[in-house]
Amino acid sequence: MDNTVELEILGLSSNHSQSGSFTLVMGEQDGSRRLPIVIGMFEAQAIAIEIEKIIPNRPMTHDLFKSFAANFNFSIDHILISDMREGVFYAKIVCQSSVKNVEIDARPSDAIAIAVRFDAPIYCTQKVMSEAAIEFTEEEEEDKSAARGEKAPKPAAKATSSEGNLKDFSLEKLNQMLDKAINSEDYERAARIRDEINRRN
Repeated sequence: MDNTVELEILGLSSNHSQSGSFTLVMGEQDGSRRLPIVIGMFEAQAIAIEIEKIIPNRPMTHDLFKSFAANFNFSIDHILISDMREGVFYAKIVCQSSVKNVEIDARPSDAIAIAVRFDAPIYCTQKVMSEAAIEFTEEEEEDKSAARGEKAPKPAAKATSSEGNLKDFSLEKLNQMLDKAINSEDYERAARIRDEINRRN
């Protein structure tokens, strides 16, 4: 697809700054950028359950969507993270049947939970990636992969009280803090710093 990149799920980590939420880290296929998205506990559970192939006693909402699709003969072609406005991500579920294609607006967390159930590809516009993704160099990525022995990110570290409110820092200091958060793989904090920088630009 033109002007989009394909993403893969790299991992989920608990979000210490917002109780009951998680940071979903998406990685660019054949690239070095990472896209962290803060999602709710229910959606994180729905994604994790499907990735781990755990079968719940009763169907979850996203499983119900899959059953509904199967019974009415339509499938999911792909998911598109289409926009980001004021720090909020937007997505579309692209469905297809034998007669037509339809785009359905959705939260990225729900769209991704559905994508993993249909084994559908996940794309993101270049515009969103340029605004919200975090860049890794090949050397950094190799060092971190070797140290971790796996792709999933470490749980995000809790911000210290000495860091204060992000609004109190200069752009130069925020950029330094962003580099530090990336180097320590604190995706949750990196996402919050990135959003504060974007708000000022």
